[in-house]
Amino acid sequence: MERYTEVDEAIAYIRAHLDEPLPLSRLAGHVAYSPYHFTRIFKDRTGLPPLYYVAALRLQKAKDLLLRTNLSIRDVGLEIGQQSLGTFTTRFTERVGVSPSEFRHSARLAETHVRSLQQLSDWRSEDPIFGEYGCVEGTIRASVPFEGFVLIGLFAKPIPEGLPPYGTLIASPGYFRFTGVRPGTYYLMATSVSWSMNAMDILLPHTTLRTRTRTPIHVQPGIPVPYQQPMLYEPKADDPPILISLPLLMNIFLSRTLEPTRR
Repeated sequence: MERYTEVDEAIAYIRAHLDEPLPLSRLAGHVAYSPYHFTRIFKDRTGLPPLYYVAALRLQKAKDLLLRTNLSIRDVGLEIGQQSLGTFTTRFTERVGVSPSEFRHSARLAETHVRSLQQLSDWRSEDPIFGEYGCVEGTIRASVPFEGFVLIGLFAKPIPEGLPPYGTLIASPGYFRFTGVRPGTYYLMATSVSWSMNAMDILLPHTTLRTRTRTPIHVQPGIPVPYQQPMLYEPKADDPPILISLPLLMNIFLSRTLEPTRR
């Protein structure tokens, strides 16, 4: 069985030198591997190529800087190596789900959504009816008890970034289901939000429980998808950052859930 201590060492090195240029040759050389072999074992362990992982950590740093400093958006982009304001804004928006400016001012929105969810009596949302498409269902559990809710989604890549094609919230660990799932390859990921969390913890979910499938879920016409049984666990060193804006997912769920009552 392949050992992955070199990947752990590489991730620690990336985090310690995130402000510096990190070409693939430098990362591979740090653990005395060829770029090809290093890329293979790194992707096998994390699900992502090394440079994609680096870019994700830099966007996570941008989220921190937007909330914890008064740096301009242009300067935040420069801090993570993005010379073009337009490029930084585009990449941030694609992978976080909201623009840097919207993210910076979303603390109040996060608190409002959490209060709305606490008062919600019916967590069911209407499922789209696409009978010819697939269903992904399962039961999610937690390794550590908590009082709150779970955000869960099917993502196109093995990292929680961008708006998931299918996503929902459940009131506590338990049963979940996605219907009308189009044929394709997906990665199931989830994270928890405790009622006691403040807005900053929600916007920067560094310590939330989370889970991610190590192998992809294949949805094909006429072929049942195996029942999923993910376990929420405490963050691990090799976990990619949760880039998607959690308040955005809460807002989508609330809008979909409350819409029938507004008609």
